[in-house]
Amino acid sequence: MTSTIALNFNNNLFMKKKILVIDDERTIRVLLENFLKEYIVTTKNDGLEGLSWLQEGNMPDLIVADIQMPNIDGYEFVKQIRASGFFRDIPLIVLSGLESSTEKVKCLKLGANDYLVKPFNPEELSLRIELFISRK
Repeated sequence: MTSTIALNFNNNLFMKKKILVIDDERTIRVLLENFLKEYIVTTKNDGLEGLSWLQEGNMPDLIVADIQMPNIDGYEFVKQIRASGFFRDIPLIVLSGLESSTEKVKCLKLGANDYLVKPFNPEELSLRIELFISRK
């Protein structure tokens, strides 16, 4: 007896892009999970959890990370991602409650691709994500 397995490659699961969201604020994680329904969203509480998830072999199409987090903060997370040969090309958007130009410049110099200040417009973040993912 032979069996055939047919895969439906038009299924959204095969086409959905993956986003890693790292933020110690549960409300931000839940907001982004609910707002970014067209993506597969994985959330982590801090940079250490995010790095561990990546090192387990997971590869997102984009990362959204907070700056002010426990364990490994956003600055150190960006440094480690950009120093990695494996993860350095993943687009990374920083979310932060710090509105100063100095903080924005610091994050961009470390290798972040974009910087949004909290509170942010989820629709604006979604458009920025779409732009980065479409360039990959």
